[in-house]
Amino acid sequence: MSVAKITEITATSKKSFDDAVQNGIKRASKTLKNITSAWIADQSVSVKNGKIDRYEVRMKVTFILK
Repeated sequence: MSVAKITEITATSKKSFDDAVQNGIKRASKTLKNITSAWIADQSVSVKNGKIDRYEVRMKVTFILK
């Protein structure tokens, strides 16, 4: 039997939402082992001078406990 835990993280990127997700998973993988999935709970952008400056995602990451 496996036991899973979910943690919420926020990640950003200057390029895209997809890149923000990749950055978040990459960073989470440094401290969380056995990540199995991520659910995108929210997305937003920061705007400067009429242009998108930063993409931000809030995601729930699921990982299996040993």
